[in-house]
Amino acid sequence: MFSFSGLGDFLSSGTSWMFFVFALLAIGGAIFMISFTKVVHMVVAVALTFISLAGLYIILEAEFVAFVQVLIYAGAISILMIFGIMMTRHRGEAEEAPRRPWHEGLAIVGSLALFGVIFYAIQKSTFVANGTLDAGKDNTLEIGKLLYNVHVIPFEIMSVLLTVAFIGAIVVAKREED
Repeated sequence: MFSFSGLGDFLSSGTSWMFFVFALLAIGGAIFMISFTKVVHMVVAVALTFISLAGLYIILEAEFVAFVQVLIYAGAISILMIFGIMMTRHRGEAEEAPRRPWHEGLAIVGSLALFGVIFYAIQKSTFVANGTLDAGKDNTLEIGKLLYNVHVIPFEIMSVLLTVAFIGAIVVAKREED
């Protein structure tokens, strides 16, 4: 059936424990985000998820990606969502849909089944090391070289796309106000 032989070794390292903490916070933030009914609470839950993902990136030794995750997603996107909330008009609380308790039960059963399938697949898998990872001495410098030399056109297109999306959000919010 299931083999827990490597579980003790896995749980004996601090990195594994930090992975569990950050993973639970990320999953919890995502679940809270879809469960909350107030938009500000949803934004806080999404920010928690983003910060937890940054912690996971630090564990993976991708410090630059973690910094960008905190700076862009946890900071800028969350602030942008809050500004969007403040710029729109809200007319009281919406009626809550009738709750069906069997939906929550099915969600719990489905989540446990998914966890079981993933756990079984990981336990039965064999991971082969193909060599050692040659990590760069300065990851940020290498990412910068790739971003501004090789991928400069997609980078600029993405910045224009984000600017257009921001302007569109302002126009939609102003249109609702009128």
